[in-house]
Amino acid sequence: MKGVKRKKIIISKEGNIMKFIRVKKLVFALSFFAFFFCFSVSILAASEVDLPKNMLWGSYDVGATAYIHASGMADALLKKYGIRVRILPSETSIGRTMLLRTGKVQALWTSSGIYHACQGIYDYASYQWGPQDLRLFLTHPIGCGGTVTKKSGIQKAEDLKGKRCAWIVGSSPHIVAMTGVLAFGNLTWDDVVKVEFPGFGATFKGLMTGKVDCVWGGANNALAYELASHPRGINWIRMPAEDKAGWARFNKHRPNIHPHTEIIGPGLSEENSVEICGSNYPLCAVYASADPDFVYNLVKALDLTYPLYKDVNPTAPGWRFDRVTLPPGMEAPFHEGAIRYFKEKGMWTAEMQEWNDKYIERIKKLQKAFKKASSEALDKKISGKNYKEFWMKERAKVLGE
Repeated sequence: MKGVKRKKIIISKEGNIMKFIRVKKLVFALSFFAFFFCFSVSILAASEVDLPKNMLWGSYDVGATAYIHASGMADALLKKYGIRVRILPSETSIGRTMLLRTGKVQALWTSSGIYHACQGIYDYASYQWGPQDLRLFLTHPIGCGGTVTKKSGIQKAEDLKGKRCAWIVGSSPHIVAMTGVLAFGNLTWDDVVKVEFPGFGATFKGLMTGKVDCVWGGANNALAYELASHPRGINWIRMPAEDKAGWARFNKHRPNIHPHTEIIGPGLSEENSVEICGSNYPLCAVYASADPDFVYNLVKALDLTYPLYKDVNPTAPGWRFDRVTLPPGMEAPFHEGAIRYFKEKGMWTAEMQEWNDKYIERIKKLQKAFKKASSEALDKKISGKNYKEFWMKERAKVLGE
C-alpha cells in the first residue's frame, strides 16, 4: 500500500510538471504572437511614410501656441512611427529663420515673419539677408490681435493713446502687427510709449506684472489662458469688420490679415465672441531647396497622425486638413512636396497653382534685384546701417511701387 501511494504521488507530480510546461509553452506562444503582431503593425505604420528616424524642428519659445502644437505633433510621430523629434525654440523671427538657414533644423514652425523674409523687408532688408526663397508646407488658421488686461478698461485701438505698447526686438511680425493695431485707431508709435521685450512670452508676462498695456498675440495661446486666470484678467482690442477705414489702415502694414470673429479662447464662445484679426499661425516652412520627398512625407505623416495631436491645445483642431489655409493670399508660396500631397487629397486647384507660380517668380525677381543692389551699395560704400533705405528704394523701383 505504501508503494501504491508513493506511485500516485509521483504520477501527480509528473502531471503537474507536464501541465506547467504546457502552460509555459502557451504563454510563450501568445507572447511571441503579441510581439510579432505589434512589430508587424509598427512596420506597416512606418511603411506609410519615409522620414528620418531623428529630426530637428525650429519653433517659437516654450509656452507659445507654435511650440505646443509642434510638441504635440512630434509626440504623435513618436507614437505612430517611432520618429524622434527635438524642438529648438527661438524668440524672434530672425532667430527662427536662422535655424533653418544654417541647417540646424529641417523644418520651421513660425509666423507671418515668413512674409517679410520672402519680400526682403523689415529685419530682412540687410546685406546679410535679403529676399529668402522660403516655402510653406502647412498652415493653421487662428484669431489674433491686440491683447490687453480686463483691468485696464481698454476696448478700442483709440484707447491706446498714451499707453505702453510692446515692441519685441528683432521680431518684425509682432512690431508690424502692433503698428497696424495703432493705425486702426489712427495712432502711430509717436502716440504711445514703446516698451521693448526680448521675446513673445515676455510680453504676456509684462501684462501680468503691469509693465505694458497692450501686446500682440493669439486669442487662444497658452499664455492667453494664463493671463485670463490672473487677477488682471484678459481682453482684446475690438476691430469690427464694418470699420472699413480702420481695416484699410491696418492692411497697409499687414496685408495678409483679415477681419475675424473668434469663439475659441478664454471666456469666448458662440454666445460671447470677439471681433479681432484672422491670420495663419503657426506657419510650417522649409526652404525651396528642401527635398520634395521629405516634405511630401512630412505633410502626409502630420495628416495621418492628426487624431493623436488634435487635443493638445484648444486650437489644434485647426490642423485638420479640411481646415488648412491654402492660396491665394498666403504669406509665402507652397513647397512642391506639399503640393503633391494636396493634389492627391483633391485639395489643390489650377487657380492655386497659378497664384503659387506668380509668387515664386516675384521672389526670383526680388532676389535678382537684391544681388544687383547689394553690389552697387558696396561700390558706393554704403554702410550696413544705411543699406536698408537704399535697398527699399531699389526694391520699390523693381516692383513699380
